[in-house]
Amino acid sequence: MDALKDADPLPVTLLTGFLGSGKTTVLNHLVRTLPRTAILMNEFGEVALDHQLLQKMEGPLALLSGGCVCCTISGSLSPTLKNLWMARQKGDIPPFERVVIETTGIADPAPVLDNLLHDNWVRARFRLDGVVTTVDALFAMGQLDRHFEAVKQVAVADRLLLTKTDLASADSVAALRERLATLNPAADIVTVTHGELDSAVIRNLGLWNAETRSLEVARWLKPQRYQPASAGKLGGKPRAALHDARIQAFSVVLDAPLDRYGLQSALSMLTSFRAENLLRFKAIVNLQGEEQPTVLHGVQHVLYPEVKLDAWPDDDRRSRFVFIVRDLDPEFVAKLLADFSGAAQNPAATPP
Repeated sequence: MDALKDADPLPVTLLTGFLGSGKTTVLNHLVRTLPRTAILMNEFGEVALDHQLLQKMEGPLALLSGGCVCCTISGSLSPTLKNLWMARQKGDIPPFERVVIETTGIADPAPVLDNLLHDNWVRARFRLDGVVTTVDALFAMGQLDRHFEAVKQVAVADRLLLTKTDLASADSVAALRERLATLNPAADIVTVTHGELDSAVIRNLGLWNAETRSLEVARWLKPQRYQPASAGKLGGKPRAALHDARIQAFSVVLDAPLDRYGLQSALSMLTSFRAENLLRFKAIVNLQGEEQPTVLHGVQHVLYPEVKLDAWPDDDRRSRFVFIVRDLDPEFVAKLLADFSGAAQNPAATPP
């Protein structure tokens, strides 16, 4: 991939988390420490920025201290982003360099991701940099038990912000960390006290690292954190009657180069007919007749545009997939990929 140019899309961070998990506090801190940022808040959200930060109101826009701008999402996300972009181009608002989108506490992140990735106008100007989810150390265990939305928010995250650890016992925090690591092995967990965090924690969470101007596949994929699909029962200790008893995180490794159209057919079947079961997947694949590797990524029915790498990140040329699924047999997924793409599965191998 060529180096970013001035006209390349602006990074977008999706901030999600269940009701009362601390998004308000985190967002207020980010406004103070992350200048030239546009904050998009869902009109039904519970977030309220501190009034001391507001400089003036202009219709749906609020100009904030530090060269930031706040905008309420009205209806679809696409028109809001388009209006914000046009105001930036005209000089009506400060030239923001990043967007943070706050969702409601019970929101499914998938529709927002779909909007960002499948609106061509928006995709040419904005790029998803990562999904950040706040998790309440005091109440998350119960929320994960009762609300599948909370489980889904954790499963799709690139980074988890663990809040209110000062109010919870050390044992309960340790148990929650273990549960989160089972639900989403690749997401690093960062403890946040009173909303204070280094803004670097929420930046460069995707495949592309704007600061190093490079593609970081190993950091993004983290295949070593997932159990192979052949490793028998996955998902750690059984959790009877809990939502995440039905969640499994696993890896699939295919030795032989894959047929592009067969792989597309397999992924199309998963995203079309099992979208609710396919919470997230990432992959680096070796396609037949192509020297360069291809990176794939999806959330439920949303498939990200594929990325062609200039070279393999290491000497391993096998295709490596990582999945987080609900009520979907890992062996079924592995066999579907192998059968349709014409590749042999390596059932015993753990990715290096």
